Amino acid sequence: MADLMEQIEERIAAPRLSIFNHKGGVGKTTLTVNLAFALAAKGHQVLLVDSDPQCNLTSYLIEDTVVNDLLDKSDGENGQTVWSALKPVVEGTGQAELLEPIAVSTRIHLIPGDVRLAEFEAELGTLWSECFQRKVRGFRGTSALSAVVNAAASTVNADVVLYDTGPNIGPLNRIILLDCDYFMVPAACDLFSIRAMKTLGHTLSSWISDWKTISDLAPSNLYVLPGLPKPIGYIPQRFRLYNSTAASASAKWLPQIEKTFRADLLRVLERVDESLAGHAPSPLSLGAIPDFGSRASEAQREGVPLWRASYGTGVQRSAAKHYFFKLADSIIERAELGSL
Repeated sequence: MADLMEQIEERIAAPRLSIFNHKGGVGKTTLTVNLAFALAAKGHQVLLVDSDPQCNLTSYLIEDTVVNDLLDKSDGENGQTVWSALKPVVEGTGQAELLEPIAVSTRIHLIPGDVRLAEFEAELGTLWSECFQRKVRGFRGTSALSAVVNAAASTVNADVVLYDTGPNIGPLNRIILLDCDYFMVPAACDLFSIRAMKTLGHTLSSWISDWKTISDLAPSNLYVLPGLPKPIGYIPQRFRLYNSTAASASAKWLPQIEKTFRADLLRVLERVDESLAGHAPSPLSLGAIPDFGSRASEAQREGVPLWRASYGTGVQRSAAKHYFFKLADSIIERAELGSL
């Protein structure tokens, strides 16, 4: 493996995105996988980054026996997980190292997750503090995952990067969001998602403000995180397609979600930096994703997007494809990915 931090001359052009909400149970991994396949179907080269120590994204796309083998060997010289690349940073033996992503399909590659990513997260609190002390180790450490992603995206000629994150507002998600160019918020149609959105706005504004200070302290020759994740909208989900009463109950939350996203996320971030609010035009919804029930579990078991799962009718598969392709079109437009 090669030391990446000495090699980076510039950040590659591929936008980095995350479907992020610190509230659990909002289907981030399922959304991320299906979005990746939709973007790939539209001609984009996609790099997926499993940055959740639970490794749900990796488990979705790779067979269990292969996942177990990847985890068993991640400590060795030929390790292929995100931990393999970050291990020298945690152990203090060097900088982040080159990692070659695994091909999931012709247009989708994956940086596999690892339960030991939690060890990197445990180190990030100290590294963050060291940035305020202008210590080079702090800047290198907080930017290590970004450097790994930068090199991997260059290797596979990716034109979009999708992070899959865990459901929390810890130090790992902090550096991931600060590395993202854009992010989307998945929202179930309930009171808990609305409350979580309010917390998210204040948390992100604090992270961005702190990073502005840190960036000013960084030596000019170091690779650092951009620190300006732009919200491009929210994704209302888990609507009931075939139950009019449930669908009506879900829809009643949409005006409140729209209002909360604008007031407690967009406006809050805009006060930190005016550039953060210009990529989410009205309506702020990127496109609703209905509740596909057991079809989602079957798709995960088979390691395929919803519209390729063997379970369900042709109409149901067509509906899944319609909703996710529509979501992909919205994201392509707002994240300025361009058409291929």
